[in-house]
Amino acid sequence: MPVVNVYNVAREQVSSTELSDEVFGTEVKEHLFHLVVRYQLAARRAGTHATKTRSWVAGGGRKPWRQKGTGRARQGSTRSPQWRGGGVVFGPHPRSHAFDVPKRVRRAALRGALSRRTEENSLTVLDSLTFGEVKTRQFVAFLKRFEMKSVLVVVPEIDASLDQITRNIPGVTVLPVRGLNVYDVLRHANTVITLDAVTGVVERLKEAANG
Repeated sequence: MPVVNVYNVAREQVSSTELSDEVFGTEVKEHLFHLVVRYQLAARRAGTHATKTRSWVAGGGRKPWRQKGTGRARQGSTRSPQWRGGGVVFGPHPRSHAFDVPKRVRRAALRGALSRRTEENSLTVLDSLTFGEVKTRQFVAFLKRFEMKSVLVVVPEIDASLDQITRNIPGVTVLPVRGLNVYDVLRHANTVITLDAVTGVVERLKEAANG
């Protein structure tokens, strides 16, 4: 089992803890990262882009000129696709871009992402994440002490004070255990997790690994 140091917000080591091999020490399969990140980003797409076909464009009810005798090509409507202001052929229409990935695969990718951060020594475990006052500068000072700029913070639940002091800091994302995902782990260089959150993550992913 990986053994990591446990720090307080002042970067003082207070203890150490063993992390579950089933969650923080599994085999890293990078092809699962690609698949699951695509799955997450596709699900976020609105899919509301649309164009009008010739039947949806207003106007064009009258034939622009008679069929024969003008020397010009025959035309039935000024809203045909070849006309300026006409309909669009094969244009996009509202649809869902989402596709399915088995839950077992998504969880395996998340275990792999956490294991990768553990291997890189980019996973920091805290005894708690509380500050003396609810000020953004407190969290900025915390980041400077740990020499971090891009960081994902994982806590059991997000309280109002933690949200208030972190939401305006670039490169910082705070997630509850239930919201932990592959995309956010990989797009941040560092992961900070509290001891309580470690327990929650292990319960969430270890159970999935067993069944």
